[in-house]
Amino acid sequence: MLALEEDRYTGDITTLATIEPHQEGGAEIRAKEDGIVGGIDVGVEVFAMCDPELMIVPHRKDGESVHSGDLICEVKGKLSSLLVGERTVLNFMQRMSGIATRTRYYVEKISHTAVKILDTRKTAPGLRYFDKEAVRIGGGSNHRFGLFDMILIKDNHIDASCGITPAIRHAQIYREKQGLEVKIETEVRNLDELKQAMACGADIILLDNFTPDVMREAVDYVKTACSNQVLLEASGNIGLHNVVEIAETGVDYISIGELTHSVKALDLSMKIGLA
Repeated sequence: MLALEEDRYTGDITTLATIEPHQEGGAEIRAKEDGIVGGIDVGVEVFAMCDPELMIVPHRKDGESVHSGDLICEVKGKLSSLLVGERTVLNFMQRMSGIATRTRYYVEKISHTAVKILDTRKTAPGLRYFDKEAVRIGGGSNHRFGLFDMILIKDNHIDASCGITPAIRHAQIYREKQGLEVKIETEVRNLDELKQAMACGADIILLDNFTPDVMREAVDYVKTACSNQVLLEASGNIGLHNVVEIAETGVDYISIGELTHSVKALDLSMKIGLA
Protein backbone atom coordinates (compact mmCIF):
# COMPACT_ATOMS: atom_id res chain seq x y z
CA MET A 1 0.00 0.00 0.00
CA LEU A 2 2.82 2.44 0.82
CA ALA A 3 4.39 1.89 -2.60
CA LEU A 4 1.07 2.56 -4.29
CA GLU A 5 0.43 5.68 -2.24
CA GLU A 6 3.97 6.91 -2.92
CA ASP A 7 3.14 6.89 -6.64
CA ARG A 8 -0.40 8.21 -6.80
CA TYR A 9 -0.33 10.42 -3.66
CA THR A 10 -3.19 12.89 -4.28
CA GLY A 11 -4.18 11.23 -7.56
CA ASP A 12 -3.03 10.25 -11.05
CA ILE A 13 -3.65 13.62 -12.66
CA THR A 14 -2.59 12.43 -16.12
CA THR A 15 -5.14 9.62 -16.13
CA LEU A 16 -7.78 11.89 -14.61
CA ALA A 17 -7.15 14.38 -17.40
CA THR A 18 -7.16 11.95 -20.33
CA ILE A 19 -9.27 8.88 -19.48
CA GLU A 20 -13.02 8.72 -18.99
CA PRO A 21 -13.76 7.45 -15.45
CA HIS A 22 -15.86 4.47 -16.59
CA GLN A 23 -13.90 3.53 -19.73
CA GLU A 24 -13.26 -0.22 -19.79
CA GLY A 25 -10.35 -2.09 -21.25
CA GLY A 26 -7.70 -4.69 -20.64
CA ALA A 27 -3.96 -4.97 -20.20
CA GLU A 28 -1.31 -7.61 -20.83
CA ILE A 29 1.93 -7.94 -18.95
CA ARG A 30 4.59 -9.66 -21.04
CA ALA A 31 8.24 -10.55 -20.67
CA LYS A 32 10.68 -8.61 -22.83
CA GLU A 33 13.58 -10.94 -22.04
CA ASP A 34 14.18 -14.47 -20.80
CA GLY A 35 14.23 -15.15 -17.08
CA ILE A 36 12.41 -16.41 -14.00
CA VAL A 37 9.20 -14.60 -13.20
CA GLY A 38 8.49 -13.42 -9.68
CA GLY A 39 6.10 -11.08 -7.93
CA ILE A 40 2.93 -12.16 -9.73
CA ASP A 41 1.07 -12.56 -6.45
CA VAL A 42 2.28 -9.13 -5.36
CA GLY A 43 1.07 -7.63 -8.63
CA VAL A 44 -2.34 -9.20 -8.12
CA GLU A 45 -2.54 -7.61 -4.65
CA VAL A 46 -1.55 -4.18 -5.95
CA PHE A 47 -4.18 -4.24 -8.68
CA ALA A 48 -6.79 -5.37 -6.13
CA MET A 49 -5.87 -2.38 -3.94
CA CYS A 50 -6.35 -0.08 -6.92
CA ASP A 51 -9.74 -1.55 -7.75
CA PRO A 52 -11.21 -4.73 -6.24
CA GLU A 53 -13.42 -5.11 -9.32
CA LEU A 54 -10.49 -5.66 -11.67
CA MET A 55 -10.39 -9.16 -13.15
CA ILE A 56 -6.86 -10.55 -12.99
CA VAL A 57 -5.85 -13.71 -14.88
CA PRO A 58 -2.26 -14.93 -14.30
CA HIS A 59 -0.79 -17.03 -17.12
CA ARG A 60 2.38 -17.91 -15.26
CA LYS A 61 3.29 -18.82 -11.68
CA ASP A 62 6.09 -17.39 -9.60
CA GLY A 63 9.27 -19.35 -10.24
CA GLU A 64 8.44 -20.35 -13.82
CA SER A 65 10.74 -19.66 -16.73
CA VAL A 66 9.59 -17.08 -19.27
CA HIS A 67 10.90 -16.10 -22.67
CA SER A 68 10.76 -12.78 -24.42
CA GLY A 69 7.20 -12.16 -25.59
CA ASP A 70 5.54 -14.58 -23.19
CA LEU A 71 2.24 -13.48 -21.66
CA ILE A 72 2.50 -13.38 -17.88
CA CYS A 73 -0.76 -11.82 -16.78
CA GLU A 74 -3.97 -10.29 -18.12
CA VAL A 75 -6.03 -7.68 -16.29
CA LYS A 76 -9.47 -6.38 -17.28
CA GLY A 77 -11.59 -3.56 -15.93
CA LYS A 78 -11.49 0.22 -15.70
CA LEU A 79 -8.59 1.67 -17.67
CA SER A 80 -8.05 4.32 -15.03
CA SER A 81 -7.45 1.63 -12.40
CA LEU A 82 -5.08 -0.26 -14.67
CA LEU A 83 -3.01 2.85 -15.33
CA VAL A 84 -2.85 3.84 -11.66
CA GLY A 85 -1.44 0.42 -10.73
CA GLU A 86 0.81 -0.09 -13.76
CA ARG A 87 4.13 1.28 -12.52
CA THR A 88 3.88 -0.05 -8.98
CA VAL A 89 3.01 -3.52 -10.26
CA LEU A 90 5.86 -3.50 -12.77
CA ASN A 91 8.35 -2.16 -10.22
CA PHE A 92 7.65 -5.05 -7.89
CA MET A 93 7.50 -7.70 -10.59
CA GLN A 94 10.60 -6.53 -12.46
CA ARG A 95 12.73 -6.32 -9.32
CA MET A 96 11.51 -9.63 -7.92
CA SER A 97 11.91 -11.36 -11.29
CA GLY A 98 15.44 -9.99 -11.58
CA ILE A 99 16.37 -11.35 -8.15
CA ALA A 100 14.71 -14.70 -8.87
CA THR A 101 16.52 -14.96 -12.20
CA ARG A 102 19.93 -14.21 -10.70
CA THR A 103 19.32 -16.62 -7.84
CA ARG A 104 18.37 -19.38 -10.27
CA TYR A 105 21.69 -18.91 -12.10
CA TYR A 106 23.56 -19.62 -8.88
CA VAL A 107 21.35 -22.52 -7.83
CA GLU A 108 21.73 -24.24 -11.18
CA LYS A 109 25.50 -23.66 -11.21
CA ILE A 110 25.95 -25.74 -8.06
CA SER A 111 23.05 -28.18 -8.51
CA HIS A 112 25.50 -31.09 -8.49
CA THR A 113 26.28 -30.32 -4.82
CA ALA A 114 24.17 -30.21 -1.65
CA VAL A 115 25.08 -26.59 -0.93
CA LYS A 116 22.31 -24.05 -0.36
CA ILE A 117 22.49 -20.51 -1.75
CA LEU A 118 21.61 -17.91 0.90
CA ASP A 119 20.68 -14.26 0.66
CA THR A 120 21.84 -11.52 3.06
CA ARG A 121 20.39 -8.40 4.70
CA LYS A 122 21.75 -6.29 1.83
CA THR A 123 18.27 -5.44 0.59
CA ALA A 124 16.53 -2.24 -0.50
CA PRO A 125 15.16 -0.40 2.56
CA GLY A 126 11.50 -1.27 3.02
CA LEU A 127 11.61 -4.08 0.45
CA ARG A 128 13.31 -6.84 2.45
CA TYR A 129 10.28 -9.13 2.53
CA PHE A 130 9.87 -8.92 -1.25
CA ASP A 131 13.61 -9.25 -1.96
CA LYS A 132 13.88 -12.35 0.20
CA GLU A 133 10.69 -13.82 -1.22
CA ALA A 134 12.20 -13.39 -4.68
CA VAL A 135 15.28 -15.35 -3.58
CA ARG A 136 13.01 -18.20 -2.48
CA ILE A 137 11.15 -18.02 -5.79
CA GLY A 138 14.48 -18.41 -7.58
CA GLY A 139 15.31 -21.54 -5.60
CA GLY A 140 17.57 -20.00 -2.95
CA SER A 141 17.15 -20.00 0.82
CA ASN A 142 16.78 -17.16 3.27
CA HIS A 143 19.39 -16.29 5.85
CA ARG A 144 18.17 -14.37 8.91
CA PHE A 145 15.46 -11.84 8.11
CA GLY A 146 16.79 -9.17 10.45
CA LEU A 147 18.66 -8.49 13.66
CA PHE A 148 16.09 -10.32 15.78
CA ASP A 149 15.94 -13.90 14.51
CA MET A 150 19.54 -15.09 14.80
CA ILE A 151 22.62 -14.17 16.80
CA LEU A 152 25.23 -13.50 14.14
CA ILE A 153 28.58 -12.44 15.56
CA LYS A 154 30.54 -10.47 12.96
CA ASP A 155 34.08 -9.11 13.02
CA ASN A 156 33.08 -5.87 14.76
CA HIS A 157 31.32 -7.81 17.52
CA ILE A 158 34.39 -10.02 17.92
CA ASP A 159 36.78 -7.08 18.15
CA ALA A 160 34.52 -5.17 20.55
CA SER A 161 34.25 -8.27 22.75
CA CYS A 162 38.04 -8.80 22.74
CA GLY A 163 37.86 -12.10 20.90
CA ILE A 164 35.69 -14.91 19.59
CA THR A 165 35.58 -16.89 22.82
CA PRO A 166 34.14 -14.10 25.01
CA ALA A 167 31.76 -13.03 22.21
CA ILE A 168 30.27 -16.52 21.91
CA ARG A 169 30.15 -17.04 25.66
CA HIS A 170 28.28 -13.76 26.13
CA ALA A 171 25.88 -14.72 23.33
CA GLN A 172 25.18 -18.10 24.90
CA ILE A 173 24.49 -16.54 28.31
CA TYR A 174 22.21 -13.92 26.74
CA ARG A 175 20.32 -16.56 24.74
CA GLU A 176 19.72 -18.63 27.85
CA LYS A 177 18.65 -15.70 30.02
CA GLN A 178 16.24 -14.41 27.37
CA GLY A 179 14.87 -17.86 26.57
CA LEU A 180 15.63 -17.38 22.89
CA GLU A 181 15.34 -20.30 20.50
CA VAL A 182 17.81 -18.99 17.95
CA LYS A 183 21.05 -20.21 16.43
CA ILE A 184 24.39 -18.64 17.23
CA GLU A 185 26.54 -18.07 14.18
CA THR A 186 29.97 -16.50 14.26
CA GLU A 187 32.23 -15.18 11.57
CA VAL A 188 35.82 -16.41 11.59
CA ARG A 189 38.78 -14.99 9.71
CA ASN A 190 41.26 -17.85 9.97
CA LEU A 191 41.61 -21.46 11.09
CA ASP A 192 42.63 -20.48 14.62
CA GLU A 193 39.37 -18.57 15.07
CA LEU A 194 37.52 -21.53 13.59
CA LYS A 195 38.94 -23.81 16.27
CA GLN A 196 37.98 -21.33 18.99
CA ALA A 197 34.44 -21.10 17.64
CA MET A 198 34.07 -24.86 17.59
CA ALA A 199 35.44 -25.19 21.12
CA CYS A 200 32.80 -22.72 22.30
CA GLY A 201 29.94 -24.59 20.61
CA ALA A 202 28.86 -22.20 17.87
CA ASP A 203 25.99 -23.60 15.80
CA ILE A 204 27.12 -22.15 12.47
CA ILE A 205 30.53 -20.83 11.47
CA LEU A 206 30.89 -18.29 8.70
CA LEU A 207 34.15 -18.59 6.77
CA ASP A 208 34.80 -15.02 5.74
CA ASN A 209 36.95 -14.46 2.65
CA PHE A 210 38.68 -17.83 2.93
CA THR A 211 40.50 -19.08 -0.14
CA PRO A 212 39.14 -22.36 -1.53
CA ASP A 213 42.21 -24.23 -0.28
CA VAL A 214 41.87 -22.94 3.29
CA MET A 215 38.13 -23.51 3.10
CA ARG A 216 38.75 -27.18 2.29
CA GLU A 217 41.05 -27.37 5.31
CA ALA A 218 38.27 -25.90 7.45
CA VAL A 219 35.74 -28.42 6.15
CA ASP A 220 38.11 -31.33 6.76
CA TYR A 221 38.91 -30.10 10.28
CA VAL A 222 35.22 -29.77 11.21
CA LYS A 223 34.38 -33.21 9.85
CA THR A 224 37.24 -34.76 11.78
CA ALA A 225 36.86 -32.82 15.02
CA CYS A 226 33.16 -33.13 15.85
CA SER A 227 30.53 -35.85 15.77
CA ASN A 228 27.64 -33.35 15.63
CA GLN A 229 28.86 -31.48 12.61
CA VAL A 230 28.94 -27.72 12.82
CA LEU A 231 27.37 -26.07 9.78
CA LEU A 232 29.73 -24.01 7.65
CA GLU A 233 28.82 -20.95 5.59
CA ALA A 234 31.09 -19.38 2.98
CA SER A 235 30.90 -15.66 2.35
CA GLY A 236 32.90 -12.83 0.82
CA ASN A 237 33.81 -12.08 -2.80
CA ILE A 238 31.81 -14.98 -4.19
CA GLY A 239 30.29 -14.69 -7.65
CA LEU A 240 29.36 -16.81 -10.63
CA HIS A 241 33.06 -16.99 -11.51
CA ASN A 242 33.99 -18.99 -8.40
CA VAL A 243 30.77 -20.30 -6.81
CA VAL A 244 31.30 -23.82 -8.16
CA GLU A 245 34.80 -24.04 -6.71
CA ILE A 246 33.51 -22.78 -3.37
CA ALA A 247 30.57 -25.20 -3.34
CA GLU A 248 32.86 -28.14 -4.09
CA THR A 249 34.89 -27.49 -0.92
CA GLY A 250 32.05 -29.11 1.04
CA VAL A 251 30.57 -26.14 2.89
CA ASP A 252 26.87 -26.23 3.73
CA TYR A 253 25.87 -22.71 2.69
CA ILE A 254 27.08 -19.92 0.44
CA SER A 255 25.73 -16.43 1.13
CA ILE A 256 25.75 -13.96 -1.74
CA GLY A 257 24.99 -10.27 -1.25
CA GLU A 258 24.69 -9.44 -4.93
CA LEU A 259 21.42 -11.35 -5.20
CA THR A 260 19.68 -8.35 -3.64
CA HIS A 261 22.15 -5.47 -3.47
CA SER A 262 23.00 -5.35 -7.17
CA VAL A 263 19.68 -6.17 -8.79
CA LYS A 264 19.23 -6.10 -12.54
CA ALA A 265 15.49 -5.96 -13.09
CA LEU A 266 13.94 -8.34 -15.60
CA ASP A 267 12.44 -6.29 -18.42
CA LEU A 268 8.64 -6.55 -18.46
CA SER A 269 6.01 -4.38 -20.11
CA MET A 270 2.29 -3.68 -19.77
CA LYS A 271 0.21 -2.69 -22.78
CA ILE A 272 -3.44 -1.72 -22.63
CA GLY A 273 -6.28 -2.17 -25.08
CA LEU A 274 -9.79 -0.76 -25.26
CA ALA A 275 -12.79 -2.95 -24.47
